[in-house]
Amino acid sequence: MRRAIITSTATVAGVILLLSLKPHDVATGGGVISSGGSEPLPPTAASAPAGAAAAPSATSAPATDRASRSVTGDAANTRYGAVQVKITLDGRRIAKIDVIRYPSHDRRDQEINSFALPQLNQEAIAAQSAHIDAVSGATYTSDGYTRSLQSALDQAGL
Repeated sequence: MRRAIITSTATVAGVILLLSLKPHDVATGGGVISSGGSEPLPPTAASAPAGAAAAPSATSAPATDRASRSVTGDAANTRYGAVQVKITLDGRRIAKIDVIRYPSHDRRDQEINSFALPQLNQEAIAAQSAHIDAVSGATYTSDGYTRSLQSALDQAGL
């Protein structure tokens, strides 16, 4: 009888501890990481909560126009949060890439993304496509980045 009471008490305590654990929070990026520099900029109105539906948007300009235009790719959900890019096109060339959403909830997310996103931006501009190598140690971010970039390129007709 004594053993049953101890076992029941331990089980109840274990369940309470499990229920009190907090899951990894999916957060949006703390700012924009641009292909123009590796430092995050202050958050913009383009950053939306992770739970919000990401509506693709593009400024109106025909694909044949040489004027600069911007296209925002769909948000790509990853294990640690959404990744979303906005490309600026000069004619049919990618001139600039801004990462407007990325996981940055904890220090590790910030460390990984401050290193990986500028590298991904640089590779994508050099390749002029979403067919780029993943950054070691940032596999999920790299996957989300390439999916969002491909979405933006598809919307732009490239």
